[in-house]
Amino acid sequence: MKKQVVIIGASGHGKVVADIVTNAGDEVVGFLDDAENLPKTFAGSPILGKVEDYQRYQASEFIIAIGNALIRQKIAEKLKNVNWYTAIHPSAAVSEIDCKIGKGTVVMPNAVINAGAKIGEHCIINTGAIVEHDNILENYVHISVGAKLAGTVHVGKATWIGIGASVSNNLSICENCMIGAGAVVVKDITESGTYIGVPARRMK
Repeated sequence: MKKQVVIIGASGHGKVVADIVTNAGDEVVGFLDDAENLPKTFAGSPILGKVEDYQRYQASEFIIAIGNALIRQKIAEKLKNVNWYTAIHPSAAVSEIDCKIGKGTVVMPNAVINAGAKIGEHCIINTGAIVEHDNILENYVHISVGAKLAGTVHVGKATWIGIGASVSNNLSICENCMIGAGAVVVKDITESGTYIGVPARRMK
C-alpha cells in the first residue's frame, strides 16, 4: 500500500528525499519548513506550512530532510505521536543478513550497507556511501557522499563523516564529531571535535 509522506525541510536535501520517496513507490504529501517567504510549491509538491503545523497531517508518515544533526534531533524530539518514514532508494544495496535501519533514516542512491550493520534513527547515509559489515551508527549520524567505513566501525551519536572520508576497520569515533572531507581515520577518536587530514588529526 502506498504511503503518504510529509517531508520536513524544503531544501536541496528535501528534493533528494522527495525523489527517494517517489522512487520507492510512495507519495509526497508536501513539505513543512519554518523558513519565511517560501513558494507555494517545492519540488512538485505543496508547502504545507511550518513545522508546528505537523499535527494537521498525522495520518501521514514524516521524515526530516535536514543535514544538521542537532536540528534533526530537536525536531524529532518536538514531534509527538507521529509515524516516522524510513527512506531507502531502490538502488541502495542493503543486506538482508542481520542488518537494521532505524526509523526516520535516509539511505540515498547507490549507498551500500552490508551484513550485520546497525543504523540508528534519523541518520543519513548519503549517495554512494559505504557502511561495511557489523558497523554500528548511533542516532543522527550523517555519512556523506562517497565516504567509506570499513568493517566493525562504531560511530557515536550526531557525528558527521565528511565527503570522501575513510575510516579503517575496528575503530570507534565518539559522538558529536566532524570528520573532514577526504580525511582518513586510522585510530580511535575519543574526544569530540573536528578532525581533518591524512591521517585525521583534531583541529585545535
